Amino acid sequence: MPKTVASTNWALKHMPLTTRAVRELQPLLSGKRLAMCLHVEPKTAALVTLLVEAGMDVHLTGSPGTTHDDVAAGLADLGVSVFTRRADDERDHVRNIARVLECDPDITLDNGADLTLSLLASGTRAGYLGGTEETTTGGLRLRETAAVLGKPVIVINDSPLKLMVENEFGVGQSVVQGFLNATNLMVPGTRAAVLGYGPCGKGVADTLGKLGARVAVCDTDPMRALHAILNGHQVGPAAEVLANAQVVFTATGREGVIGAAELAALPDGAVLAGVGHFAWEIDKAALAAATLRTVEYAEPARRTGHVLRDGREIVLLDQGRMLNLTAANGNSIQAMDLGLTLQARSLAAVCAGGLAPEVQPVPSDVERRIATDLVELLA
Repeated sequence: MPKTVASTNWALKHMPLTTRAVRELQPLLSGKRLAMCLHVEPKTAALVTLLVEAGMDVHLTGSPGTTHDDVAAGLADLGVSVFTRRADDERDHVRNIARVLECDPDITLDNGADLTLSLLASGTRAGYLGGTEETTTGGLRLRETAAVLGKPVIVINDSPLKLMVENEFGVGQSVVQGFLNATNLMVPGTRAAVLGYGPCGKGVADTLGKLGARVAVCDTDPMRALHAILNGHQVGPAAEVLANAQVVFTATGREGVIGAAELAALPDGAVLAGVGHFAWEIDKAALAAATLRTVEYAEPARRTGHVLRDGREIVLLDQGRMLNLTAANGNSIQAMDLGLTLQARSLAAVCAGGLAPEVQPVPSDVERRIATDLVELLA
């Protein structure tokens, strides 16, 4: 059996919720053209395989630096229109988005809002029903845009189920796994700083703490900062938590969280790792301006040492991209089974009609159904 088929089958074997949902909802999904942007790896391939079996016409791209090329090739062999490579940069990504949208989609499944915003900019066809958005970052972009959506878009990351199961427990495990893979460094005793204590940041900080790291957290929300304190973490402003950090994880989803002032606070040898969807939390222009020369400690861009003009060195992992996907296999299969079930049932809700033409959370009846199924599965 080819490696890519085997990895997809292994994911499917451990994704009973997604399998049940797609097969149950086949009458709503069959015949629909789906324009899709999601990280192309085995769990995504499992979902796409199920959607194709349900009769959907799927056109797919991924995000720069996270595509598994063998998985993309396997999906192409299945008849899926796939436009993505691991080596793609941001310009390639824009072209890939445009090629996916050439299918004139009935519905969209997006990851960061690039696909949906591009569709809005080019004008949606009369038959476009709406779609889903995987991330909080994408949901914020859609809610902040001046464009009139006119169609329902369900933000999967607004789901309390996803925030708990996938973001907190799934991301925490996979980011730490990515850090270990990328660095081969020890976690116990490490001084770690986590910027942002939302569900993803909480998962990373708590996982590090359980493994023996000494964790400091920065979050401007006092409720989240209090939660971090009650979970045993040190809390302080960015400059304070960064000044003592050997490893820094950015989990805010916001642009330029580590800029010139934050770079100036970092100690010599500090390692920077990105958790958020886009590789923009670390200000690359500010880092470049402070850099005298770079040193590659592994294959290009895996571990890049930036020797600064003042003599300190800052090491950037995988260009600040999502470490759990660039250096590991993403969230665990069981966590993604929950998240992709939310996607499948939300897509079906869009196809069924009756939703308000706006950005919105996962319908409450979908949440309750999946929670019930998950309790029955785990009890």
